[in-house]
Amino acid sequence: MTAYLIAIGIVALIYALLALGLNLQFGLTKLVNFGIVAFFAIGAYTSALMSLNGVPIVFGFVAATLLAGCCALPLGLLSLRLREDYLAIVTLGFSEAVRITIQQEEWLTKGVQGLPGIPKLFASFGPATSDTLLFFVLIIITALVAWGTVRLTRSPLGRLLRAIGDDEPALMALGKNPTRFKVQIFMVGAALAGLAGAFYAHFITFISPEQFIPLVTFYVWMGLIMGGSGTVRGALGGAVLLMIFLEGSRFMKDWIPGVSEVQMASVRLAVVGLALILVTLYRPNGVFNRSTST
Repeated sequence: MTAYLIAIGIVALIYALLALGLNLQFGLTKLVNFGIVAFFAIGAYTSALMSLNGVPIVFGFVAATLLAGCCALPLGLLSLRLREDYLAIVTLGFSEAVRITIQQEEWLTKGVQGLPGIPKLFASFGPATSDTLLFFVLIIITALVAWGTVRLTRSPLGRLLRAIGDDEPALMALGKNPTRFKVQIFMVGAALAGLAGAFYAHFITFISPEQFIPLVTFYVWMGLIMGGSGTVRGALGGAVLLMIFLEGSRFMKDWIPGVSEVQMASVRLAVVGLALILVTLYRPNGVFNRSTST
């Protein structure tokens, strides 16, 4: 039971990193990123491929974070010329392009066969201990990212980023140029997704293109919306709520007789969607947002 709870905690913390990155992009500057899973996949495959080729894991993590951030640069530049809805379409298309590339470039990624045997963090300590150590490392990393996000939002730069999200034309009328700030924050959010992907790859130890579908992006958005965008507690709390719904719904088969495993997957998704609708109706600013209004 303890091993199961630790595994759930690790996945929740990985989603928390993804939600914190999205919170920087959408919660502050209102950049709609529907391609989160693309940067997640870039980070996972970068770290996995480097470690499988003998590169120390720590360098793989650094490369995964930097490459995911750099891949966001062209999309960040596009965001300067696109409205929010068009940016959403571009990022969604980018995520599918990345997934198809991973699937087709078998010489590098092994395609649909996936990459097995990815080195596990702290593997020398044994399976149970390695997961426990990874859990505590993720707690530290997530806490540092959350602390940095809080410091950023309370700084003059954070207030500028909020002004960009609230009313960019008004900010430009005051002589401020939001261009580079939007690009930078988009890259930082993508870098966090790359870091989360590296942790995911070395925790699962096997990755394939089927693990990086748009549903992952939907889950991250759902967690942030339920928790409350624009706040660190909303991103963190939303990731926890997401895991509660996803894992709790696994046990619905015990309550609903006569439902197959395939049908149960659809039921689980329906329950998660219903929870999102209810939160949107009754807590439109998020469960953990103090400014929530009915």
